[in-house]
Amino acid sequence: MARNIFNQPPKEEPEVTASIPAPVKSSRLPGSVGGLRDSLREITANSIRDIDPDRIDIEGLRDRLGLEDDSINELAESIRKHGQQVPIMVRPSDQPDRYRVVYGRRRLAAIRKVGGTVKAIVRTLDDDASLIAQGQENNLRLDPSFIEKALFIKEMQEAGYKPGVIQDALGLTRQGVSNHRVVIEQMPDELFRLIGPAHGIGRRQWGDLAALSKKASLVDIARETLSLVKNDTTSPEKFQAVFDAASSMARGVAKRKIPGQSSVVRDESGTPLATLAIDGRSVAIKITRKDNPEFGQWVEENAEAMLRQIFNQWRNERGPGS
Repeated sequence: MARNIFNQPPKEEPEVTASIPAPVKSSRLPGSVGGLRDSLREITANSIRDIDPDRIDIEGLRDRLGLEDDSINELAESIRKHGQQVPIMVRPSDQPDRYRVVYGRRRLAAIRKVGGTVKAIVRTLDDDASLIAQGQENNLRLDPSFIEKALFIKEMQEAGYKPGVIQDALGLTRQGVSNHRVVIEQMPDELFRLIGPAHGIGRRQWGDLAALSKKASLVDIARETLSLVKNDTTSPEKFQAVFDAASSMARGVAKRKIPGQSSVVRDESGTPLATLAIDGRSVAIKITRKDNPEFGQWVEENAEAMLRQIFNQWRNERGPGS
């Protein structure tokens, strides 16, 4: 699973009140006593408390790809100068007088560097509600990158969360979750640690890089390529450098293959239909007229429409780039 590994966006963002989920409703007790108790619970749920950071445990699934990087130092300096502008959210722990963070891991890490108490909203949430609040708050405050979402989905699935909860946490459809998972399954986690979150790099670009994993060792290429880049190289620039290097190596492998590889395509009965010829420059389908004269004539008449249909199917399967 992804861990505490990537660069983060640098600044403390302005408060977004919409990111604070509504308080959990409780069943009312009859009479004025029940109404008073519910009112007190609602006031407590919406209050912001000052809590010692040492009483808050950072646990659960990672929705960002780094807590130990330069951006935490920048955030700590901002909080030192201007104070904590946005509270974090915590929920009571099983241990007395302790809490578990729901969202705001970067802010908590920064305040631990600065010192002092952390402003926190305390909510009593179950695991599903906590996960949804975590995902929705991050989507509202700063949209995670494609690969951050993919890694978060992978962790949620491996932790046993139901598909509906995962979809609600990130505001994705079932197909959207599947699109992220397909890409993440094709590449090793170490590659993401090397490249970083790569904001602005979408599913199509990551999918193209994943396709190159069949022709080249992406981790080895990334290690070698990124060892030569400057220290201030951004994560999207690292992605592009690795992609270019992997593409170049894949082309080199293709050139070294024996040209003119071919295979016979047969129907269900085993009768030859066509010959599929592949080399480093082209893919060719050859139909022998003497073997299948009527089929060959039909393909000739419908070839353009068939190719357009196949192309559109390929494009739809690849999906949008973001």
